[in-house]
Amino acid sequence: MGGVVLRGVSGMIQDFWIRLADLEDIPKLTTLISESARALQSDYYSSEQIEGALGIVFGVDSQLIQDKTYFVAENNRQIVGCGGWSKRKTLYGGDSGKNNQEDSLLNPDTDSAKIRAFFVHPAWARRGIGSQIMQASELAAERAKFKDAEIIATLAGEPLYTKFGYQVIERFEISLQNSQFLPVVRMFKSFARNL
Repeated sequence: MGGVVLRGVSGMIQDFWIRLADLEDIPKLTTLISESARALQSDYYSSEQIEGALGIVFGVDSQLIQDKTYFVAENNRQIVGCGGWSKRKTLYGGDSGKNNQEDSLLNPDTDSAKIRAFFVHPAWARRGIGSQIMQASELAAERAKFKDAEIIATLAGEPLYTKFGYQVIERFEISLQNSQFLPVVRMFKSFARNL
């Protein structure tokens, strides 16, 4: 198991812990991502768009776990949220959506860190889990000497990233295998300081 990174308070009733994800977490993460996408993305996307994105766009990227850049929020051994950052070129997508695309390491002097794959269990939404995972991700990226970060945000995630100072660069659509298109937002943030 990854060590505890930081402790957060969910509302005023229950605690959750942020830790690094392990490869053994993948089955639970896959379930969490599906539940989160189907419930929390439904105000922004059709069920056809969500189903087309599951696994391909909304999915576990095991490289993030291997790189030790992916976090989970846990309560009583239940994973209630996940998200992280990447020092690689891939901007979004799970293992099944990579299609042999280049995933080489980024250069912190010239490239932006990538904020990746944030999902929260529907029963735990709006309790600060995404914010605490974002804080852990940005801090880790800064410690790795990155000066800025970018993200391909879902429409549902855009308000969180805006709250953290990310600016919209462009809006575009990802083509899905079921002939649907998923509107997303490329966002960027320059870190105020480097550690």
